[in-house]
Amino acid sequence: MTARTVRGMATATLAAALITGLAACSNPGGGAAAGPGGADSAVVGIATEPESLSPLLGYGKDGNSKIFDGLLAHDADMKLKPALAQSLPEVSADGLTYTYKLRQGVKFSDGAPFSAEDVVFTYRTILDAKTNNASKTELDALAGVEARGGDTVVFTLKYPYAPFAERTVLPIAPEHIAGGQDVNSGDFTTHPVGTGPYVLTAWSKGEKLSFKANPGYWGGEPAVKKFTMAVIKDDDVRATRLRSGELDGAILPPNLAKGFAGDKARTTYEAKTFDYRNVTLPTHHPVTGDPAVRRALDIAVDRKAMVEGLLDGAGKAAYGPVPTDSPWFTAGTERAHDLDGAKKILDEAGWKAGEDGIRAKDGVRASFPLWYTSGDKIRQDHALAFASDAKKAGIEVKTEAGTWEVIEPRMKTEAVLAGGGSPADPDFDQYQLLTSSLGGDGFNNMARYDNPVVDAALVDGRRSGDPAARKAAYDTVQRELVKDPGYVFLTHIDHLYVVNDKWDGPATQVEPHDHGLGSGPWWNVESWKPKQK
Repeated sequence: MTARTVRGMATATLAAALITGLAACSNPGGGAAAGPGGADSAVVGIATEPESLSPLLGYGKDGNSKIFDGLLAHDADMKLKPALAQSLPEVSADGLTYTYKLRQGVKFSDGAPFSAEDVVFTYRTILDAKTNNASKTELDALAGVEARGGDTVVFTLKYPYAPFAERTVLPIAPEHIAGGQDVNSGDFTTHPVGTGPYVLTAWSKGEKLSFKANPGYWGGEPAVKKFTMAVIKDDDVRATRLRSGELDGAILPPNLAKGFAGDKARTTYEAKTFDYRNVTLPTHHPVTGDPAVRRALDIAVDRKAMVEGLLDGAGKAAYGPVPTDSPWFTAGTERAHDLDGAKKILDEAGWKAGEDGIRAKDGVRASFPLWYTSGDKIRQDHALAFASDAKKAGIEVKTEAGTWEVIEPRMKTEAVLAGGGSPADPDFDQYQLLTSSLGGDGFNNMARYDNPVVDAALVDGRRSGDPAARKAAYDTVQRELVKDPGYVFLTHIDHLYVVNDKWDGPATQVEPHDHGLGSGPWWNVESWKPKQK
């Protein structure tokens, strides 16, 4: 595992905030408390909640959904392991057929048996044009899925797609319930039934999600009997509620996490991630649509200063969606901070500085807004640092805070402090982020980036089964982002969690940019056990 466990006091490399997180409370005497929900419960704070709990609409698509299981799952080292399948799939020599034998005796939490027909129903429904699943392009390679008896499922692909098995961590929905409803608005979207270790007992939108252990779970009933996720969007409020003892957990940005650094009743977990923060540069804006402005901003930013100043060193400079320590990273695509070079690019492109130092060209002032989500300290800090660096080059960036409801209608022409990242496979994040075919499709390709060379390389990368050919394709993508940036990538963020020391079992995986409920030390909460006193 690349995640590192640090006991006792948090180190100087306190990690930045992920969207969800877990920490623990302690009693005034310094010993571990039972927690706000009792000795067999865990209460954690999350910053956002899903719009739906239906896997047919995208919930839990990367695994660890708690309510559901996929055919496969990830272990602590992000290696695939069987879940609803008995074993890893049998793959045909041409890479076009994946055959799964299913685990026997599995039941949904309502007592109905799980079968191959549920798998077929799930995948076919996601691919149905009427289903509002923004991630269905992730299954582009899938030509068909069929059941062979009650215990075998066969997937047929249009082309060899190297990471297809990774796509089968997708949760399986029960046809006998979800099949009789409107897939987009039916009761199943908020009252799900699955085969997973937990059962949803209540969901008060904007407040909390409550779960109880599934006594019939095929993997054994979890020792954590009650699991609650409190929805707390503001970092400061989350820290306050953690300190007051209302929570067993919360993830915090470094400046707030430092306030808990001396607690000996807690364990600090630092996880390496693919999670990045970037600035979208919409091509439909008169300033950010200019390639010269984009190239100038890409080298005007001081990424290393952001890592040290904003993240306390808990992260690394980002030059694209792939972290520099990944085997998929393309050496030589690092960009040094070069303010003079940025100014030269703008001068040569005709952006001339005015009396106030802000540039203009053909009557257009080099000014644009940059939105970040309210209450997100990490995004706010990155937005302000980016604006400060841009101003030194003569570009005015006006930072604005708002909810996603406010931001989303503006994304076509206004910049956003965004994020992303997936450790499972380079196709998973890069295709949705960069392909022109998804420009303006919700949160896919928010910059409406359009580069034919990148489009072709992304297709090559996802359709080839040859690791060397795939590496060459993603090398091409990363080199093109140097020449033609549609985003300014700022940092890759490590994640810090602090967990009450009453449990054995908490651990971390290499983590994505996760807006759901699956990352953090509770990715395996179903296997936690109370510590023996």
